[in-house]
Amino acid sequence: MSNQHDPNTLPPKTCSVDRMVTVKEDVEKVLAGKKTATRRNGRYADVGEIMTLEGQDFVVNKVYSQSLGELTDEHARQEGFESLEDYKQSILSMHPGMPWLPQMRVWVHEFSAVKK
Repeated sequence: MSNQHDPNTLPPKTCSVDRMVTVKEDVEKVLAGKKTATRRNGRYADVGEIMTLEGQDFVVNKVYSQSLGELTDEHARQEGFESLEDYKQSILSMHPGMPWLPQMRVWVHEFSAVKK
C-alpha cells in the first residue's frame, strides 16, 4: 500500500518542478499522454504546481512516497513502460551500480495535461 501524505505535512522539496521530467524519451511520452507519473529519489513538486514541457502545461495532481517493492505493472504503465521489468531495466541502465531494493523509497509525482 502506498504511503499517501497529507499535502500539508510533506517534507521540503529537494529539487524544482522544471527538473522533474528531463530525459528526451520521457518528455515525448508525457507529451503523447503515455507517461502520467514520474518517480524520483527526491520531492520535485507540490500538488497543484505546473510543469511545462515544450509549451504544454501539466499539473501535479498527487505527490506521495512509495517503496520499490510496492511497484506493479500498472505503476510501470504510468511511467510509460509495458511492464515493471521494462521500467526497472530502464532505471538501472540510467543509474549504473544502483541496486533495486524493495525497501528503497521514492517520491511519486502524478500529473495530467492542463486543458486549455
